[in-house]
Amino acid sequence: MKKKYKIAVVNSSSFGKIYTQHLERLKKIGEVSFFNFDSEIEGKELANRLNGYNMIIASVTPYFGKEFFDNKDELLLLSRHGIGYNTIDVEAAKKHGTIVTIVPALIERDAVAENNITNLLSIMRKTGEANHAVRNDDWKIRANFLGDGLSGTTVGVIGVGNIGSRVVEILNYGFRCNVLGYDPNVDELSMERFGAKKVGLDELLSMSDEICICASLNEDNYHMLSTKEFNKMKKGVYISNTARGALVDEKALLEAVNSGVVEGFATDVMEIEPSDSSHPYNHSDKILVTPHTSAYTNKCLSGMGEKCVSDCEAVANGKLPNRIVS
Repeated sequence: MKKKYKIAVVNSSSFGKIYTQHLERLKKIGEVSFFNFDSEIEGKELANRLNGYNMIIASVTPYFGKEFFDNKDELLLLSRHGIGYNTIDVEAAKKHGTIVTIVPALIERDAVAENNITNLLSIMRKTGEANHAVRNDDWKIRANFLGDGLSGTTVGVIGVGNIGSRVVEILNYGFRCNVLGYDPNVDELSMERFGAKKVGLDELLSMSDEICICASLNEDNYHMLSTKEFNKMKKGVYISNTARGALVDEKALLEAVNSGVVEGFATDVMEIEPSDSSHPYNHSDKILVTPHTSAYTNKCLSGMGEKCVSDCEAVANGKLPNRIVS
């Protein structure tokens, strides 16, 4: 008799809801349950709540750390519904015998890069405010929405990997920008091929009219943009973040906005997600927040779901899935 598995879909707002065929395929493997946990849930409690589930499809939260794996019963697979895995202790997973997989980087590349620039342009051109005025019969106050243009400016891209390199290409070839790139892991020649000049972080901060944040989060770059870094920026800089919220010190960012150093900040990510309407970001017209939807295109979301389902099917059939990180 073929083994039936228990599959937990954790903190995902989209998996199986739009592309229902993915859910139907999982049900052929076993029982499927959906869970929504607080992003700060303790590892032991998380393990206890997921007791009996031997496959997990996980969103960007919560954190699956050593405490989780030390207290979890059999867990064959932890499939990330995304490309980042900074919320998983991969060494602890390996010791526990858990396979950790991610979505191939190219699936998200175009969608996230496009949204980084979309959000940047929205805050630069005051698109949201202008739309709000029209909806409130205030068309006549359109002169209030004088914005800034992107073409021909100097843009700094922090993190020139999979997504950041695409942002560089769009800025260079599409907007004729002078693009500066900061990434310790990418060499000068590779940067030039995409269309950016490799520089140090301080030079990028001091020279850029706009900054696009595309770096992955690790233990070395938490709050990499804080008070010291904002003080090095040009007055009136615009910033767009589609990477991770914790790369930016929220308190320092608010101070930089209030002082006029940052003219506009667009972010698709928050340090603690989900956020709510009480967050100070939502009280400033100079800040645009979107709910982590950079990957939300039909092509991208379909591909992400397909990868997670294929991971589960592979493990159920005694095979190794693709894109294993532990």
